[in-house]
Amino acid sequence: MVFQLTDEIAFPDPRLGEPDGLLAIGGELNEDWLLLAYNYGIFPWFSFRDWPCPAWYCPLQRFVIFTDAVHISHSMRTLMNKGEYRVTFNRDFEGVIKGCSEVNGRYYSDGAWLGEQVMEAYTDMHLLGYAVSVEVWNKEGDLAGGLYGMSMPNAFIGESMFSREPNTSKLALICLAQRLHSIGIKMIDCQLETAHLKSMGGRFISYEEYMKILNPKGLKAITDAPSTDDA
Repeated sequence: MVFQLTDEIAFPDPRLGEPDGLLAIGGELNEDWLLLAYNYGIFPWFSFRDWPCPAWYCPLQRFVIFTDAVHISHSMRTLMNKGEYRVTFNRDFEGVIKGCSEVNGRYYSDGAWLGEQVMEAYTDMHLLGYAVSVEVWNKEGDLAGGLYGMSMPNAFIGESMFSREPNTSKLALICLAQRLHSIGIKMIDCQLETAHLKSMGGRFISYEEYMKILNPKGLKAITDAPSTDDA
């Protein structure tokens, strides 16, 4: 079932969504809607050329990387030891999100989701302190790769990554995992499975296990939210 959201900021129970995770359409890409969504493992994902309003997903099998179990291959260790790249955090959020949108012609591909509306929304969330970027710089001082996502109290929700030079998105993810582990955050939500992320230790967990990590003290049952009409 796919729900049509109303003006009231509330989501239906993710367990009532479609098998692919599509839960609802409508709402806004602003602080109130996004923070509520992420607190329940819901995220916006839609083709910006084909959808007139946001679509929201919440897969019940969550593909995650645990920060103490990220796999660093021999080739990546070699790359890291060479010191050819410098990794920073929150130095160039706009450059990272633009890179994620444009690299390899993504912006012009069918079903592209990272358009101006989404980039503006997450840039606003960055300015509010919620969205975080990781930058990888080469020796010439150019942005070679990176990633961005939402920083929650107990997890990092990855949104997108890019590489202009080989393995730079992997380097960004490894450094992010190490930083998160050092401050006690144990989970990176990858949202979607890819061979790239699976090779780095990504695996599936249930929505119930995911929510216990994301909000260990629990949240008000989302089924208590006002109901919406299915589309």
